[in-house]
Amino acid sequence: MLRKWLDKMEPLFQEGGRLSKLYPLYEATDTFLYTPASVTRTASHVRDGIDLKRMMVLVVMALTPCFFMAFYNTGYQANLAISHGAASLESWRESFLMWLGLGHDQENFLDNVLLGGLYFLPVYAVTILAGGLWEVLFAIVRKHEINEGFLVTSALFPLTLPPTIPLWQVALGISFGVVIGKEIFGGTGKNFLNPALTARAFLYFAYPAQITGVAVWTAVERPDSTSGATPLGVMADTQVGQTAPAIETVVGHSWWDCFLGFIPGSMGETSVIACLLGAGLLLFVGIGSWRIMAGVVLGGIATSTLFWLSSNGSENAMMYLPPWWQLVVGGFAFGTVFMATDPVSAAMTNVGKWWYGILIGLMTILIRVVNPAYPEGIMLAILFGNVMAPLIDYFVIQMNIRRRMVRYEA
Repeated sequence: MLRKWLDKMEPLFQEGGRLSKLYPLYEATDTFLYTPASVTRTASHVRDGIDLKRMMVLVVMALTPCFFMAFYNTGYQANLAISHGAASLESWRESFLMWLGLGHDQENFLDNVLLGGLYFLPVYAVTILAGGLWEVLFAIVRKHEINEGFLVTSALFPLTLPPTIPLWQVALGISFGVVIGKEIFGGTGKNFLNPALTARAFLYFAYPAQITGVAVWTAVERPDSTSGATPLGVMADTQVGQTAPAIETVVGHSWWDCFLGFIPGSMGETSVIACLLGAGLLLFVGIGSWRIMAGVVLGGIATSTLFWLSSNGSENAMMYLPPWWQLVVGGFAFGTVFMATDPVSAAMTNVGKWWYGILIGLMTILIRVVNPAYPEGIMLAILFGNVMAPLIDYFVIQMNIRRRMVRYEA
């Protein structure tokens, strides 16, 4: 019945119909629900069971564990802060929880999930509405189909934000990411920067007070400022004496807390295990590049080990952070799995993917250690890698050409 109704409505949206200007909306709905009617049947093309839309859907499926942590850990951190005597929630959130008969018990699974949802869902909804509006507008003006790439961008962007981000900044950030980071270059497939990271970078430099700092990470303020900060933020502000600091004592969390994700941080970035589950799915279906992931990890381990081994006597606390800690704090795992592997803005050649990943891992640790004012380095490192990716591929291709020329001349 749905198929017949869509076919009946199609003439209204085709050229010459009363709603022809809105054809991108019809096409997006039709192809989201059903396989496109126009398919390749000749032998001159490689045919596969996956298209751009289904690829994006699989990426969103891989993000499911991170979505769960965005709900659970955000609520857990907020309830934990409230139980320590922090200020109360906004009145509408408090009223909604009271209507459901829930308190502020961080041991209650449902309490944590619902409270976290009250923070995450409005951010996600504004991202969809504001970013989707720009996608539809550009599709109508250019008279082309709505790009499915926004499906992933709209999922990634809110996961990188703190729970207290003002909603108007969410709308402004995603608008910048979609328009400046992608659409002005031609849309999905033509952008050289990751749109979600472009949006977050804009917010970081335009409104740093709402993106960084102690109060933004746990949804409500804590009476003791240190306990509300992220582990990286705490380490960056630590004054080092004559002896190396005890990492767990300084950050207030164990290594396992950081690995599992029960720490303050961006709503969907805290859990390494959630990112690993997503990486498993991406690698299994062949969407994520294992070369890029491995390159980022190797680059990060090598650089952090070098700083760690030469940390004796240094006054920079970040140099004392060993490599196994660098991998589990901040957004290192999230950026490695979901951001660095963006097939559009990453390197294309196999050898280039290794160098691209190593460069990102190296730059991440370098920014963290050398620039204490910005303890989280994965975002800027990936954007730097995006800019360098075409150059990396160029040198790899030229190297292959020269090697083949020498081989055939012989």
